[in-house]
Amino acid sequence: MFGEHANYRVVDRLVRDAAAERRALVAGLAASPAAIPPKYFYDALGCALFGAICELPEYYPTRTERTIMRDHRASIMRHIGQGKQFVDLGAGDCRKALAWLPFVAPLRYVAVDIARDEIDAALARMSADFPDIEMQGVVTDFTHGLDLSRDLTSAPVTFFYPGSSIGNFAPGEAREFLQDVRLHCASRSDSGLLIGVDTKKDRSRLTAAYDDAVGVTAAFNRNILQHVNRVIGSAFDPALFEHRAEYDATTGCIDMMLVSRSTHSVSLDGVERTFTAGERIHTESSYKYAPAEFSALLHAAGFRSVRCWQDGAGDFAVFYAS
Repeated sequence: MFGEHANYRVVDRLVRDAAAERRALVAGLAASPAAIPPKYFYDALGCALFGAICELPEYYPTRTERTIMRDHRASIMRHIGQGKQFVDLGAGDCRKALAWLPFVAPLRYVAVDIARDEIDAALARMSADFPDIEMQGVVTDFTHGLDLSRDLTSAPVTFFYPGSSIGNFAPGEAREFLQDVRLHCASRSDSGLLIGVDTKKDRSRLTAAYDDAVGVTAAFNRNILQHVNRVIGSAFDPALFEHRAEYDATTGCIDMMLVSRSTHSVSLDGVERTFTAGERIHTESSYKYAPAEFSALLHAAGFRSVRCWQDGAGDFAVFYAS
């Protein structure tokens, strides 16, 4: 299923089983500890709030990655080259890829995301500025496996995965995802992956990045409950939950959660689920990597050549693997 437009098209590859997704969401909330998959962050308001988070002073990853890519663009370009397919994973509003298009001059630009409305609007905007680039949106949830075999030609491809979104996968899952990317590259010579990765650092800086003083991240986290209410017909009151972010230096993971402020009950498909005061609902994990650790992960996924660029403080890393 796809929509045709003047200079681009959007292909819907999302396999929808609303009943199964509903059951999984209810089961996750009924479990102990409770959990909500992070994909439910990204309704329209959640997307807008995440955009605001990226501009906060505490949230260093976006601006640091942008600085690395700007300061080292010439070096990066020598490795990735021009005239290939450019696949933007987790494209969202496509703004990060937009900064690269004049330099990589792709034959095709493929925006991949679960949020159809966002990539549709972004491609409508971008296609007018780049009329000579074939553009396609692919609506899919690649957290369950990446398969773009129907959407790529045999031409070389550069995969683009910025923002340290790889951190949302546990390390074993990250290796499997990177192996999927590597398989796409292996069948197309001169292909590779350009990826941004957040590094391990002081606990206080990491916690502040996920719990800003203004409270934008708290609003983003609590908004997930409003999305859940619409999906399963529940009546969560976000005001009854406190946002919290905690970093475990042993695992290199920061977890976001919602903590019940008081004991109260919520109906989940007709069954009362009591959340006691202090009980947590896990909403997101974000793993951080030392550069050597992530380089080893790329090699374990089958990439043979790995290059890394960092900012002066070592707060973030950009890798190109081929």
